[in-house]
Amino acid sequence: MTARLAPPMLLCLLLPTAAAAQGPGLGLPKLGDATPRNVVFILSDDHRFDAMGFMGHPFLETPNMDRLAAGGVHLANAFVTTSLCSPSRASILTGLYAHNHRVVDNNNPVPPGTVFFPQYLQAAGYETAFVGKWHMGGGSDDPRPGFDRWVSFRGQGSYLPGPDGLNVDGVRVPQRGYITDELTDYAVDWLEGRSGDTPFFLYLSHKGVHAEFEPAGRHKGAYDDAEFTPPDTMDPEFEGFRDRPMWVQNQRNSWHGVEFPYHSTLDVSEFYEDYCETLLGVDESIGRVLDTLDAMGVLDETVVIYMGDNGFGFGEHGLIDKRVAYEWSMRVPMLMHCPDLFSPGTRVEQVVANIDVAPTILQAAGLAAPDHFDGRSALGLAAGEDVEWRDSLLYEYYWERNFPHTPTIFALRTDQYKFVRPHGLWDLDELYDLRADPAETTNLVFSPEHQEVLRTLKGRLFDTLEGTGGMTVPIYADRGGSQNLRNADGSPAAEFPEPLLRRVPPDRERP
Repeated sequence: MTARLAPPMLLCLLLPTAAAAQGPGLGLPKLGDATPRNVVFILSDDHRFDAMGFMGHPFLETPNMDRLAAGGVHLANAFVTTSLCSPSRASILTGLYAHNHRVVDNNNPVPPGTVFFPQYLQAAGYETAFVGKWHMGGGSDDPRPGFDRWVSFRGQGSYLPGPDGLNVDGVRVPQRGYITDELTDYAVDWLEGRSGDTPFFLYLSHKGVHAEFEPAGRHKGAYDDAEFTPPDTMDPEFEGFRDRPMWVQNQRNSWHGVEFPYHSTLDVSEFYEDYCETLLGVDESIGRVLDTLDAMGVLDETVVIYMGDNGFGFGEHGLIDKRVAYEWSMRVPMLMHCPDLFSPGTRVEQVVANIDVAPTILQAAGLAAPDHFDGRSALGLAAGEDVEWRDSLLYEYYWERNFPHTPTIFALRTDQYKFVRPHGLWDLDELYDLRADPAETTNLVFSPEHQEVLRTLKGRLFDTLEGTGGMTVPIYADRGGSQNLRNADGSPAAEFPEPLLRRVPPDRERP
């Protein structure tokens, strides 16, 4: 298997010419005489792949996501290569696996010298704007390279106005209202304030729907009467389970487990209702952006991409949150819209990932992607072309000291099978037949009929890691506190406190 393939091109875009985008060291070859398109990329947080109305959700209504899908393309098998905020966002911005961009947790900053794809767009003459959650190296919200307009906040930010406020082009300003609405205001104002024919790129990066979920006031209670159906795998006695790893069973009673979620008495059904209510604000934001582009007269020619930065669990396998290599964690929504390029109602079945966003947007801008990218452009797939595509995808997650219940994980996913290797544990590997067992309940590592599949995927996993420079585990100094270890005041402890204290809610004894 070839580790990196040349990015596919639309039929109308021929081989790269010698002409290159202008800029100091950032010029990229242009793709023939292609017209650079406007691009809007909207990213949400913790949005799982099936939480959209058109996916047949029992109660959630997302008319604007439905609008994107009906008028454009639904990439039904979109994934992230690391299901965690900062690594996934760094993969989007660099086109690289986490082991190459080295942003492997939510605490450490981006390595110096990292190039983000909007810098290539700037060098090619684009006007660029970043509005929203940056998160990588969360102690700072200073403007980053590649953006003419910058609106952001420190770390996770706050749904409601707080003391930190926002950083607008390097100036600290108060947050005035609900964060999803306010970020959309900034994005729309920037779009409407543009003049002339200069192509533009907007990156709207929402805090929503990150936990703890906080709906806009107008949406609170919208789903109070909705009925949450717990997943079968939330039940520890579910008869479909076969050969679960011990670390997964143990995690049920952890910060990310349904027995003791976030070390609290949180009710998973109410948690999910809050999640859906919070998502309504993100859906409305999409609608406002689309309406703005329409009023500007550029909607049909603009490539609009919507995506989640990782999935999220609500009881599946007895877990909540993300990080793991199960489908509900690593699979995300992804929609593309551009009537000039894409037929309405298109559905793409091939596996597309966050590492593909950068080359896809560069191709929409008429630029050839750099050779060092791990991802490749999905523009041809969305346009309905017959494109040679990957037949497997690498997943990686690196153990975090402040969330120690999830081990380092490597996985290889094909169209039918998934092989999962927990690194550094005396525990079981996992093998699932996704066609026969989409809920990933029956681990086939001991199945005699699947031993050849197991050997093949294990070999391909390590071949892919080796072929992409991923045969070392990144290790960094401790940053951030531990969710398992608490100081006397209840705050996270960066190191083992003396004496060791564990926070347990007073109304609940530890099971």
